[in-house]
Amino acid sequence: MNNSQNPDDRTDDGSREHGFRDSAPRTPGADNAVPQIPVNGPHGHEQRGIGGPAASGTPGGSGMFAAEFVAMLLWGAASFVITFWLSGTFDWNPVVVVGAWLLTGLIVFWPGSDGLIARFLLGLRRPTMVENQRLAPIWYAVANRSGVDPSRFTIWIERAETPTGSATGGNTLSVTSWALYTLPPSHLEAALAHDFSVRRHGHLWVSRVLHWYSVPARLVGFVIWQLLKLSRTIPAVGCTIIGFLLIAYLGLILGALIFYDSLAVPLAFLAPLFSPLLFIGANKFAERMADHTTSDLGYGRKFLEVLYGWQAQHEGGQRRGGFAQPDWLTGQPSVAERISALEVYLQRR
Repeated sequence: MNNSQNPDDRTDDGSREHGFRDSAPRTPGADNAVPQIPVNGPHGHEQRGIGGPAASGTPGGSGMFAAEFVAMLLWGAASFVITFWLSGTFDWNPVVVVGAWLLTGLIVFWPGSDGLIARFLLGLRRPTMVENQRLAPIWYAVANRSGVDPSRFTIWIERAETPTGSATGGNTLSVTSWALYTLPPSHLEAALAHDFSVRRHGHLWVSRVLHWYSVPARLVGFVIWQLLKLSRTIPAVGCTIIGFLLIAYLGLILGALIFYDSLAVPLAFLAPLFSPLLFIGANKFAERMADHTTSDLGYGRKFLEVLYGWQAQHEGGQRRGGFAQPDWLTGQPSVAERISALEVYLQRR
């Protein structure tokens, strides 16, 4: 390839088959073992990414970390309101309940907390041996291009028909099953680079702590999402339950306005009505910054092709599994919005 040729325009050159080959030497008698991959790449040499030249400076700047921190801070604040609300509803001591909830955050210092959050909170699963063989060379290419140690991170699979995975915490990365089984290696590398972009700036313990403290809000969001689904599948039952809960909720707000002199408690009860607007804004900003960071890493054009390919197949994918953020609460921009914004960003570079 000519040195002046844009790497984004490079063909796969058989990389589709290369992604499924055994990526590490096997030892005798270990045919069923997961292959051990050398630190410098699955084939003993440096893996090169398929993206264009990375932007000078830190990809994404401080905007990516700020966007993720704000989004997870909102989840933590929502969890605090829910915990305080439950303690007041059941006449528990708020100091004891909130203090016990804060102390549970010590679990993030346990090395296995990343896997616990990924499996039970986000509904992810570990890749199989065949999936690992496909992902290994692609992940090493992204890590080498980004200048990070690939052994620091673990990749999990998200059962979702979306081009990119959910935001994860700590040293966990997610890739959707749609991307894994639909995209060729060059485009899968761009999708994985996007999922890695939110981990690009370190501060992994911050995201791990905030993910853990978001558990109460995610549980409530999951229950509401299931009730909305029930109201569509069995309208008589679902609408009855939702109507009863709305009446009880309005009664709590009215009681707070009557029996409390301060407006702090009534405003806390009203917070769920306005919090979705904050989540929508924060998550759209985070998704936009992740797209920009992917472009700064040199994968802008390939990732744009990923979004176009997903849009051509279907619109409005749905995530499944665990207590992942419901679609109405994530506020993620549509793929069409992301394509337009990314095209504008690439033209300005």
